[in-house]
Amino acid sequence: MTDNYSAITMFTLSGVSGTRNYRVTLFVVTLLCYCVIWLVNMTIIVTTIVDKNLHQPMYIFLCNLCINALYGTTGFYPKFLKDLLSTTNMISYAGCLLQGFVLHSSACADFSLLAVMAFDRYVAICRPLVYHSVMTKQRTGVFVFIAWCLPLFLLFISTITTSTLRMCGSHIPRIYCINYFVGKLACSASIAMVVSPAFNYTFYFCHAVFVFWSYVKLIKTCLISQENRSKFMQTCLPHLLCLFTVLASLLFDLLYIRFGSKKFNQSLRNFVSIEFLVIPPIINPLIYGLNLTQIRNRVKNVLFGRCLSASAHH
Repeated sequence: MTDNYSAITMFTLSGVSGTRNYRVTLFVVTLLCYCVIWLVNMTIIVTTIVDKNLHQPMYIFLCNLCINALYGTTGFYPKFLKDLLSTTNMISYAGCLLQGFVLHSSACADFSLLAVMAFDRYVAICRPLVYHSVMTKQRTGVFVFIAWCLPLFLLFISTITTSTLRMCGSHIPRIYCINYFVGKLACSASIAMVVSPAFNYTFYFCHAVFVFWSYVKLIKTCLISQENRSKFMQTCLPHLLCLFTVLASLLFDLLYIRFGSKKFNQSLRNFVSIEFLVIPPIINPLIYGLNLTQIRNRVKNVLFGRCLSASAHH
């Protein structure tokens, strides 16, 4: 039996095999999508870094949300683009664990960052007099640090737990690796593989409850004041839309993983599995870029300023 365990050093990603008939088209569309993700997210990141007026908690959290989008999508797109050009869709055991770690930790970091953004908006609107004393630069830095380190730590523990399992299979019915499917290939059930995900799900469910509570408070406060209503529409509505796109995409995929039927077309299954890697990374920066006046104006100034200077030069 030991020989069988040690023989499994590679996994087959069978989801890619369903794309064989239109791989060139899918490659072009995927590459274009990845370029758009980099463009819209880097626009927000660079704008926030360059403009000192944007060095405020809300924009710093948004900048980190965009950095996280690039981190998460980098765990998927380069490998998927390579697989579309390859006849063998294999991934090493270590590579599979790494990809799972990046994708899971990125999804969890999204929730952490959206939670601290909700807290920031709660203090700004419900406790405006103490906002600057609560959301200091140091505290903002601590929030960002925690929002990154907690998901990385929790998923590191989960990945280490997964790596100790003995494998009795090498077939993953996806176009990328996640710990859930690696765990299903284990020769025997592990208590740690039940406890670790259960803790992570509970922990991030608490994030969702906190965000819900903060928005109940926000809406109550905004109903009283016209000024707060306009502030809510400008800064909180984009945050709610971002939260909805992330939550809907992830829940859709999680529910499909648990309850989805194998009778569904492979292309449909592939789309469901990559939805959270396509929609939130593109939609979130666009929502904020279009709704937050300071970012929108800064981007316009940079774009039109360059166009005007180029025409003047000619």
